[in-house]
Amino acid sequence: MEAEQPSRVGALLREWRQRRRLSQLDLANLADTSARHLSYMENGRARPSRTMLLRLSVALDVPLRERNTLLLAADYAPAYRESSLDDGYMASIRSALETMLTAHEPYPAVVVDRLWNVLQGNRAMGVLMDGIPPHLLRPQPNVFRLALHPDGLAGRLANLGEVRQLFLERLSRQVNATGDTELRLLYEEVSRYPTPEDTPAAPPSRHRQSPIEVPLRIRTPFGELAMFSTMATFGAPADVTLSELAIELFYPLDDFTAGVLRALPESG
Repeated sequence: MEAEQPSRVGALLREWRQRRRLSQLDLANLADTSARHLSYMENGRARPSRTMLLRLSVALDVPLRERNTLLLAADYAPAYRESSLDDGYMASIRSALETMLTAHEPYPAVVVDRLWNVLQGNRAMGVLMDGIPPHLLRPQPNVFRLALHPDGLAGRLANLGEVRQLFLERLSRQVNATGDTELRLLYEEVSRYPTPEDTPAAPPSRHRQSPIEVPLRIRTPFGELAMFSTMATFGAPADVTLSELAIELFYPLDDFTAGVLRALPESG
C-alpha cells in the first residue's frame, strides 16, 4: 500500500503540470528543485516531502481544496481547514460579506461558492430573481442555471446569444483551469439547455459603444436594464471555503438603468 502512494501523488502532480502547460524543467525552476527530482516524484521513484508538495502546489497555482487532495494522496494530513460559513471561526467573514452586500445596494450583489451556487444576495437581487420558478431555486439557486435555463433569465435576456456564449466560455475556462469534476458536470448540463429557435437577433442598441462587450441586458416591467459585473475574492485565504467564495457585484451601464435601480426600493 505504501508503494502505491507516491505513484498516485505523482500522477496528480503530472496532471497539474500538464494542465498548466509547463515542462518538468519549467516547474522545477519555479519550485526551486531539479527536473530530475521532479521526474522521480512524478513516476513514483521518489516520494515528495510535505514541504515539497506545498511548494509545487504554489508554483502550479493549485486550488486549496486540491492541495489537500495532493497531500492526502501522499499520506500527509491536509494543510487547509474547510469550514462552514456558519462556524464561529468565520464570523468576521460573514460580517464582511453582509457589509459588502448591503453597501452595494441599490445595485444587485451576490455571494457564490466554487460551483456558482448562490449563498447570499442583497435585496436588489430581486430585479434579477423576479419570476424565477421554484424548481430553479431548490435545493440552491445556481448562477449558470438561473441565467441560461429556458425557465430562468434566458427568456428575459435581450442578448441571450451573446450572454450564453460568454457564460459557457467562462465556465469552460474554469473547468480547464481547475479540473473540477462537479464544474464539468455543470458545464455539460447548462450547455445542453435549449435556446429558442425564433430568438431574434439583438437590435441595434444604445450600449454598442459601451466599454463592456457583453452587458447583461434584461427586459423588465420598467424597461430594458443594462448591467455589467465585477468579481471580488478574499486575499490570502487559509481556509478552503473562504478560498472558493466570490462576490459578484452588478453595476448599471447607463443612467436609465441606474435610475430604475435607485427607484426600486422606493416603489417597494
